[in-house]
Parts: sequence; structure tokens; C-alpha cells
Amino acid sequence: MNGKVFVISAPSGTGKTTIEKKLKEDLKNIEPIVSFTTRKPRPGEKEGKDYHFVSKEKFEKMIKEGEFLEWAEVYGNYYGTPKKEVFKKLKQGKNVLLTIDTQGAMKIKNLIPDAILIGILPPSLKEQERRMRKRKGLSEEEIRKRLNAAKEERKILFKFYDFRLINKDLKSTVEKIKKIIYNFSHQSS
Repeated sequence: MNGKVFVISAPSGTGKTTIEKKLKEDLKNIEPIVSFTTRKPRPGEKEGKDYHFVSKEKFEKMIKEGEFLEWAEVYGNYYGTPKKEVFKKLKQGKNVLLTIDTQGAMKIKNLIPDAILIGILPPSLKEQERRMRKRKGLSEEEIRKRLNAAKEERKILFKFYDFRLINKDLKSTVEKIKKIIYNFSHQSS
């Protein structure tokens, strides 16, 4: 494998989806991998662009057939990274970007030890909660669950991740990630 795997993880409400979109626009030397999920699309999300939206039955069949590099159940929905797609891009010498939760990132790091893990943190817990409340369709119970899960995710980010960035300013955060990707993708293997 000649390409590198870059993983971005962040607790809910930290801006990882926005960061991922900016990286997709700005970087030509990285291939984002579209995850599979059983959750319903949010307004504006597109099949095959944001996620591959599948039924729970289809996802469970894919698990049985070993189609995921990693998968997890998060907030009652399944999310998974397609194995074939990742290895195909790596064999072509392309760098791969995975935007996944910390559970999935730890599985990736075990399978691909030289994967670069980049954790994104909110500027404050208050700001994180504010961002979650702005998001449409989250109940009070879901917000509480996500805030509690964020505590555990932060522990993992601090203990195991290669880089941790606080997303105070989107442009600055994106530039820092681009530098990390550039530096690691230009190292000789």
C-alpha cells in the first residue's frame, strides 16, 4: 500500500462534517471514503455523496459478508467504512480520508497502524451544546446522550490520537489539517 489513511473524529457538534466538506473542496491529493449508515438522511444530504443510506437488514448482511473495515452502532444507527473501497484507493497510491467516530478510528489504527488520527474538539462544552441545539431534529434526550458520549470520546482523543485540534475557527482548523495531510503524504514510505 502506497497511500496513507487519515482519520478525522470529533464529538457531535464539533464541526467535523463542515471540516470534511472543506477538505474535499480544497485537497486534490486525498480521497474521501463515503461511509454506509442506517440513519435517515438529514436535510440536504445526498446518497453516495454524504453517506450510502441503507436499511438495517442490508447493513447487517454487509457485516456478515465482511464488507466493512470497521463498523459501529452510534446513537442507535449503524455506521461502517467499506473495506474494498479503502484498500482499492490505497493500492492505487492514493491517500484516504475517513471521517468516523472514535470507536471506528481505534479499529482502523489496529488494522492500519500507520493511519494518522486527527481529533477535533469544540472550543468549549457550551459551544458544543449550542451547535447541537441548532441542529434540526435532535430531541433533548438525544442532545444529552451526545453530550455524555462526547466525554468518553474526548478521553480517547487525548489518549490515542496523533493530533488534537480545537475548532475555534473553521478556516484555521482546516488549514492545520491540510498541513498535517501534506506533511505525512510527502514523507517517503
